This record gives sequence, C-alpha cells and structure tokens, in this order.
Amino acid sequence: MIHWSLIYLISEWVIRLVMLVYVPRQRNAAASRTWLLLIFLLPWPGLLFYGLVGRIYLPKYRQERHERASNTIRIVQEHMLSRRGQRPALPPNLTPLARLAARLGDFEPLDGNQVELLTDYAVSIDRLLADIEAARQHVHLLYYIYEDDATGRRVADALARAAGRGVKCRVLLDAVGSKRALRKLAPEMRARGIEVTPLLPVGLFRRNAARFDLRNHRKIAVIDGQTGYTGSQNINNGQFVAGFPNEEMVVRVTGPVAWELQAVFLADRYLETNTLLDEPEAFPEPSSAGDAIAQIMPSGPGYRRENGQELMITLLYAARQRVVLTTPYFVPDEPFLEALRAVARRGAAMHLVVSSHANQTLTQLAQRSFYDELLGAGVNIHLYQPRFLHAKYLTVDNDVALIGSANIDIRSFALNAEIGILFYDAKVVAHLRQIEERYFAHSTLLNAEEWGRRPLAARTLQGVARLADSFL
Repeated sequence: MIHWSLIYLISEWVIRLVMLVYVPRQRNAAASRTWLLLIFLLPWPGLLFYGLVGRIYLPKYRQERHERASNTIRIVQEHMLSRRGQRPALPPNLTPLARLAARLGDFEPLDGNQVELLTDYAVSIDRLLADIEAARQHVHLLYYIYEDDATGRRVADALARAAGRGVKCRVLLDAVGSKRALRKLAPEMRARGIEVTPLLPVGLFRRNAARFDLRNHRKIAVIDGQTGYTGSQNINNGQFVAGFPNEEMVVRVTGPVAWELQAVFLADRYLETNTLLDEPEAFPEPSSAGDAIAQIMPSGPGYRRENGQELMITLLYAARQRVVLTTPYFVPDEPFLEALRAVARRGAAMHLVVSSHANQTLTQLAQRSFYDELLGAGVNIHLYQPRFLHAKYLTVDNDVALIGSANIDIRSFALNAEIGILFYDAKVVAHLRQIEERYFAHSTLLNAEEWGRRPLAARTLQGVARLADSFL
C-alpha cells in the first residue's frame, strides 16, 4: 500500500518538473529563476502563489478593449497631426528615438508645448488646485494613490466646486492604491456630482475582477484638454517615510501634448466602463503655448511587451556624454543593469540618484545589493538625504528627458500601467540639470572602498532580498 507521504513527495517532484518546463516560457530569465527557486523549495505553496500572481496576463476582454483603444488613438492622432499641418523637426540623432517611442506606445512627438517643472510638494498641489478652480469644460484625474486625508479632501472640494458650476469632473483611481478613498471619500464625491471609477477592481467573487498585482500606477491630470500634469506625485499628504516628507518631480504641460495625456485617460476609462467619451471639447483646437517638443509614452501589460523598459534601455545606449537616473526604487533586471554599466564603461558620466531613506525595507535591501557591481563599473551613486526622494526621471546628454511614474523594477516594467513623457528640448534638460546639481549637493556620494567594508550580515541580507526581485 502506497503511503500518503510518498504520494505527496511524488506530487512535489511532478510540480517541480512541470514548472521547470512551463515557467521559462511565460517569464524572462531573471523572473523565471526567482519563481523556480520558490517552487523548488516549496512546491505546493509556490504553485499556488504562481497561479495567483506569477503569470503576466490580462483577461481576453481587457486585451480586446486595449487593442480597440490603441487603434482609436492612432486614428485620432493622425487627424490631430493633420490639423497641425506638419510634424515637428527633430535632429537626426533623435528621430530614431521618437520613431521607436511611437511604435512602442502609439504616440507621436508634438511641438508647441510649454513646460513647467514642479519639485515642491505643496506648490504642485496648489498649481493643480488653481487649474481646477479655473476649469470651464472638464477636469480629468487618474491617480494610483488618492488618500482620504487633508490633501485628498482639498482636491475633492475643488472638484465639487467645479462640478457645481457645470464642469464635468471625472476621476479614475486604482482599486488597491486608493482603496481607502474609494471606500469612504468616493461616495461623498459622487454625491457632489463627481464621477469616480475604480481601476482594476479586485475581489474573489467579483465578475471580471483583476489580479491584485496588476495595477494602474499612472498619475495624470488634464484640465479642459489644454493643460496636463504627470510625474511621480500622488494625491495625498506625501509622507511615506516618517520625518522625511516626499520630494517629487511633476511636470505641468500646456499645449498639444495635453491631448495625448487626455487620450491615455480616456483609454483607461474605456477599459473599465466600455464606454467611449464623445465630447468635442475633450480635444480642443490645437494652439502653440511654447516651443518644446514632447511625446507621451504609456506602458503596461496591455502592450504585451515591456515597452517602457525597452525605451529606457535604448536611451541609455544612445547616451554619449552624461546620464542621470533618479528613482525611489531600484531593483533592475540584468539587461537594464548591463545598460547602466555600459554607459559608465564607455566613458560617459553615469549618475544614479536614490533616496537614503526608504519606506520598503525589503526593496531597499535588494536595491543595495546592486551597488557593488555598479560602483565597480564606474557608476556614481548619490544617496539623497534631506527628504524621501520619490522623483522618477532620466536625462540623457543635453537633449532628452523622460519624466514619469515608473520605478526601476520588474513591477513597473512588467506589471503596472505607467506613464512617461519624453522631452526633446535642451531647455527642459538644462532645468533638470539645475535640479540634479541640487540633488548631488545634498547627497552622500557612495565610496566603493567604504561600501565594500560593510558587515557580512548586511551583505547576506541584501543578497537574500535580491532573490525576491520578481515579487518586489
């Protein structure tokens, strides 16, 4: 008679062997190694966990809606470009980058934009509130985190006043990141005339429920189809780390590129509601507000490839003089890591700016495990001291900047819906350089020799945390 323990042992080896074949076909090599390590150590729990969050897929109905939204964006965009009369003229070295971004994310570069960079947390909220107060047609907000706190209620009150004077206010909130506001504040907002829609709602018994690890991490605001905001800042009080308030990077744009932010908002609304917004005022007649060329770059699992990471890696390999990468969470995979090392090895100045403070201990441990090899390649690592630096952007040479919502980790590249905005503008890059010099002045520059003397216990914890990179 076969004992139950033998049956269980056989089942474990069946799981290991089957998943050894299956997992590498579904994930990249780094993620596959992480999942297979878990499954080989704990076959049944690993199998169940993989079934819940291991496969990167969207339901068929959502994939079909995403394809329809992308097709609509391309059609509307051709009409928009024809109304502008001509495409912007980019230098020869930047034209391939713009073409790649258009292929990866559907959007073309547009000129005639005015750009304002906002790093002060309170100032950016005040600027958004002022634009909401001045709105005449509509206010569209999409945020990963919207808290039921003082900041969240200030924005809700401004939206309610706008709705009271006939402005159409629509708010999209991630169902996990904004769960507290959706539970308590959203009913109050709806009662005051504001449309509030949860993005990717979860629930065991909910029809068409989303996986809890596939999230909409974007931050977008569009006012009257003419002014837009994006970047790293959520709608909350901005205190992720006690004693170290958030410092963000928000870009306020006025001009045609606000159309593209509007299109992303409306596409995400369509994915949830299956209704298209047919209002002419959503895309008003284009007019030049400045001279900056900008291009929206959305990314996420709906594109069926890690398009955001692909663009960043291309930007890194295109650099010849200097790169500054600023991110709060840094847990890259091997292709991204090699691109960073390559920048430094070919003689360009490669700067990585990360916060000295953290709100996610496991992520910080994994992040620190990469410092040795980066320092060995000649990368300058700056640990920012005054605040929790939550800004997310990349500057390349004197020509290109990418500002957005994505972190440098597998979650942002493969699981989250993210948004970025490319600027092909020397003035924008020059302004960012001023901000970067301030970062450098208030950071500790990591020394390779000193870092190499850290205790063995720290090295061990960091190395173990790195094994969980696919879960962070």
